[in-house]
Amino acid sequence: MAGWWRAIRRAAGRYPWPTNVLLYTTLFSAGDALQQRLRGGQADWRQTRHVATVAVVFQGNFNYVWLRLLERALPGRAPRVVLAKVLCDQALGGPVAVSAFYLGMSILQGKDDVFLDLRQKFWNTYKSGLMYWPFVQLTNFSLVPVHWRTAYTGLCGFLWATFLCFSQQSGDGTLKSAFTFLRIKGTNEVESPPEK
Repeated sequence: MAGWWRAIRRAAGRYPWPTNVLLYTTLFSAGDALQQRLRGGQADWRQTRHVATVAVVFQGNFNYVWLRLLERALPGRAPRVVLAKVLCDQALGGPVAVSAFYLGMSILQGKDDVFLDLRQKFWNTYKSGLMYWPFVQLTNFSLVPVHWRTAYTGLCGFLWATFLCFSQQSGDGTLKSAFTFLRIKGTNEVESPPEK
């Protein structure tokens, strides 16, 4: 394991953009695989490929460029600067990322109305993100070196991707829908008799 970690650190030093984007994409795709596992049933690898495509084509690259742009516009780690970065990220970066995810997934899935999920779920998802991302980015902007910020966002994005993919598949963009589903699923598993 230590050898893998050294190889990743070396690659991030030499090729920061592709390394960060690939780590982000891997973690985002794993979030989709986890939400499928939690929902039960067969794994839908086509769905996971769609998520990976959106992550590698847009999400990972956007985060890489956006986080560097924020650092260039607001350099440093002073508390006021970090708070300004968090506010900019939530006011500008968050809506772009959520919109791109719903729109990208609808396009890849060949939906007739590619804006339907965006219209129905954007505000709920954005408000849900406001309960998670400001705390993640506060840590990111104050503790994480610039060249690791996209990978760190991907690591924290693993949980977000699990929620986001669930919302895109069968939720309404609220944390309540995800927790209700998990509670109902957990109750059903406890009540169902074991198979013989």
